[in-house]
Formats: sequence, C-alpha cells, structure tokens
Amino acid sequence: MKILSFLGLLGTACFANEFENPDLTTTWVGLATLLIFVVGYYFIANEEKYHIDKSVPALFIGIFTFLMIAVYYGLNDLDIHLVHNEAERVILEIAEIFFFLFVAMTYIESLIDMGVFDSLKYSLISKGYTYRKLFWATGFLAFFISPIADNLTTALILSTVLITIDKNKKEFLVPGAINIVVAANAGGAWSPFGDITTLMAWTAGKGHFVDFLFLFPSSILGYLVTAFLLSRFVPRSKPEFDAKKELKPKMKEGAKEVIVLGVVTIACAVLSHQVLDFPAMWGMMFGLVLLKVHSFKLSKKFGKDHFNVFASMAKIENNTLMFFFGILAAVGALYFVGWLTLASIVYEPQHLGPTMSNIAVGFLSAVVDNVPVMSAILKANPDMDLSNWMLVTLTAGIGGSLISFGSAAGVGVMGKLKGIYTFSSHMKYAWTILLGYCVSITIWYFQFEVLGLN
Repeated sequence: MKILSFLGLLGTACFANEFENPDLTTTWVGLATLLIFVVGYYFIANEEKYHIDKSVPALFIGIFTFLMIAVYYGLNDLDIHLVHNEAERVILEIAEIFFFLFVAMTYIESLIDMGVFDSLKYSLISKGYTYRKLFWATGFLAFFISPIADNLTTALILSTVLITIDKNKKEFLVPGAINIVVAANAGGAWSPFGDITTLMAWTAGKGHFVDFLFLFPSSILGYLVTAFLLSRFVPRSKPEFDAKKELKPKMKEGAKEVIVLGVVTIACAVLSHQVLDFPAMWGMMFGLVLLKVHSFKLSKKFGKDHFNVFASMAKIENNTLMFFFGILAAVGALYFVGWLTLASIVYEPQHLGPTMSNIAVGFLSAVVDNVPVMSAILKANPDMDLSNWMLVTLTAGIGGSLISFGSAAGVGVMGKLKGIYTFSSHMKYAWTILLGYCVSITIWYFQFEVLGLN
C-alpha cells in the first residue's frame, strides 16, 4: 500500500509541478530519455575502459534527447514552442556556468604560463621537509587554493607536485593523493568558485555569497579529521633533493599582476551578482578584459611571445566545458519530461525529508558524480530553507571524495598517478573519509540547527 501511495503522490506531483508541460514519463519518449541517460552515463563513468572522452556521451545524451522530445511534440501535435522555450532556458543556465568556468580556466592557464605554480612547486620540495610535512603542506594548499582555482585544477597541480617529490613511494603517494582530493573537494564546498556544484547553487540564488562561507567550519574540520587519520600512514623520513640538479624557476614579469587581477576578477563576479543582480559570469568576463589589457601592455614591453591571453585560452580543457554543457542539457531533458519530480517527492516530510535526503546526496554523488546530482536537485527545486540548501551544497561537494571516481578532482588525480592512486588503493582508506564526512555534517547541524544560522 505504501508503494501504491508513493506512486500516486508521484503521479499527482508530476501534473502539479508543470502547468504547461504534459507529464511524459509513461510515454515512449519519456522512457527513452531515461534509458539514453542511463546508458550514456555508463560510458561517462567508464571513460578509461572504453577510451571515449566523457564529453562525447554527455553531449550526445544532452542534445539528442532534446531533439527526440521535439520530434515527439511534432508527431503528437503538441505545442513545440514549449520545447523551444525550455531549450532556451537550459542554454541560458549553461551559458552562465560555461563562461564563468571559461574565464577561471583562462586565469589558471595564465598563471601556469607565467611560472607561478612552478615556483610554488620548487619552494615546497626545496625546504627539506619530511614526507609527513609535505603531506600537510600539499593538503592545506589544496584546501585554500581550490576555493579560488576550483577543485579539479587544484588537484591536478598539486598531484603533479606529489610526483615531483617522489615517483615511487606509495606509502606517501597514495595517502597524499587522497589528502589532495579530499582537501580540494572540501575547500571547494565553501566557496562559490571552488566547485561547479557550489557555483550552480550560488548562481541559482539558493544563497548569498556570504552564506556559503558559513560552510567553512564544516569543510575544514571534516577535512582535518580525515587528514589527521591519513597522516598516521605517511612516513617521517625525508625525500631526496639535489639542489644542484633542480634549477630554481623564476616567475615571468607581470605574474604578480596576474594574481592581483585574478582577485579583482573574483570581486567583480561577486559584486555583479550580489549588488547589481547580474549573472556572476558578467563580472568574470570583465576580469577577462582586464587580463587582456595587461597582456597587451606586456606584449608592448617584452614582445608578443612573453604572454598572450589567447594562447592561455587555447590550453583550456574544452572537453571539460563540453561535458558540462552536455550533462546539464541532459538533466534539463529529464526535468522537461517529468522524471525529476521524483526528487521533490523524496524530499517531502512524509518520506525521507530534506535533511536525510541531502545527507544521502553525498553518497549518491560519490557514485554518480556531483554535477548531474546537483543539477537535478536544482531543477526539481524541493521546498527547503537556507540551512538545507547549504547542507546539500556541502554533501554534494565533499561526498564525491568517498570514492576515487566520485569527483572531477579524484578522476584527475587518478590520471596523474596511474597505477598508484587507484579505486582499490583509495577504498583502503575510505573509512577515514567517511569519518570526516560525518564530522562535517555534525558541524553543519550544530551551526544551522542548534545555533540557528539560517
């Protein structure tokens, strides 16, 4: 009877949720949309097995499902303008995230080109630190860089630092890699710039910029628990370092100005969104203009080869941007045919309720990936207060650390440390991440439910 009652509520909600769009979940196009999404996501999750870039199946399911829905509307004499209008809304949502990430990636590539991260890497390995001190140093850097640079880029840069320190010592590399992934994801959870899921929640208006900063205690304390437990497995010995063989890199002229412009760009994004009620990407694009002006000045002074913004743009991982385009379009199609109404039903108090559902989101994001999960929740738009929107932002961000391929940061580090940081080596220490996850939720509960920061 409970199952029948649940299905009845689902059916009622499907019709109540959309006044214009008919419920298509029981039609051939609704079932096909869901099937194509599941099959497509299987190939996304098994990118290394089939050697198909994840952007390809993502783009296919996102674009093809919308075309299929349009064909269904045409065949059944339905108002095809509804599909057109929904596609335009999806494109607008994607564009805000797309151009935001585009500018952020351009700045990161510019900093790499200017030698900023090479200097950071050398300063770490030349200090004569023990493996354990290097473990803590890379972890803290990941936690505090990811809120600005994003978790994937941060994880890729610092995992390269790990390999530079030692290529073979697994008792350092495996805990160190996990530490970087957990730190990057935790650091990204409390900043709208640190993780695509946090960015999506912010641009969707689920909280002001300052609201996300209140997740800092939950993020850092959960990370510290995991890091402390992991550090017990890291040796206290020192890596070998030959100062004569390692040349000290120098940052290019104008590198410090690029760092300052990056901070100014972030400020512009916050102000444009919070004060002027513009999309955050508008401020980011203005920051790109400032970077281009700086590039022009440097080319006049040092020549065209010294620094070129367009050269940095050419190095951006376009497959990542295409993946986000495809997966967000695919989630939009699932929403349009009515499947995402299920999420709002689960969030109802008579079922799991907001808090338990949001805690479960962390485990789901570890298996599926946090981007489509957060996109689905934002589309379903369950009735939640600020505290629970902050909770789902936290759990979607840090939950991906539970499994090695549960986040973009984890997948990126697996690629950098092939044969060393693997699914099995990660799961050996997964219990430390789970304990940190539980601590983060406990801190959230104390802040928002006990102290009433809502």
